[in-house]
Formats: sequence, structure tokens, C-alpha cells
Amino acid sequence: MIPDVTIYFELRKSVGWEIFCKEQAQQALRNSCHFVLAKDGEKSVAMGRCVGDGMYYVIVDVVVRPEYQGKQIGATIINRLVELMKKDMPLGARISIQLISAQGKETFYEKQGFERLPHDHCGPGFNRVFYTT
Repeated sequence: MIPDVTIYFELRKSVGWEIFCKEQAQQALRNSCHFVLAKDGEKSVAMGRCVGDGMYYVIVDVVVRPEYQGKQIGATIINRLVELMKKDMPLGARISIQLISAQGKETFYEKQGFERLPHDHCGPGFNRVFYTT
């Protein structure tokens, strides 16, 4: 289920993250491979999504409202996304899942089975961002 862009924006705002232009955000949501949304009644409290090509995936937009953090909701979202990606695998396949952690959340991802880069098999990750005016 892909949410309305307003839910996406509300959750990003709840943790102080940048809000993208509406058109770009709608396209990004449509192009997601998988999207997980956690609710408390009617209130959207957490989300996570992934993009990828069936071999390589990136987990993005893992957000848990501050008042709901520490309740294993984020871990449940990560685990569900990983399950969905693994479900797409044909027999004999291998997938690689990457993500970029928010500052201070690195230990959370290590608890979910992710390894910090660099390590024995990979060098450090890199990022490059472009803006239009």
C-alpha cells in the first residue's frame, strides 16, 4: 500500500526531515518496490520503503514518530521490508540491501543485522545530492 503524499510528509516532518517537492515525492512513492506503514488506530506512526531492481535494494525513509520510538516499531518495519524483498527472490538468487542511517541510529540498524561500511567485503559508501532552483 502506497500512502498519500500528505502522510509521507507528516511522518518526515515528525522527525525534522526535509520535505521534497510534492511531484517528486509522489513519483518516489509510486516507484517504491515495497512500502510499510504502521498505524495506531487511524494515526500513521511509522513508515519505511525500499527501491531496487531485484538484485540490489536500498531501504529509505524509515521514520518512527518520536513518541513511538523504542517500541520495536522500526525493527518490525525493517524486518517486514526484508521479508518482502526476500519473497521476490527466485531460487538460487542473491540480493544486497543497503541503507544510509540517520546520525545516531547506526546501532539500531546493526541490531537488525546490517553491517557498517567499510568492512571486509566493501569499502565506504558515498553519497552525492543535486538540487534545482
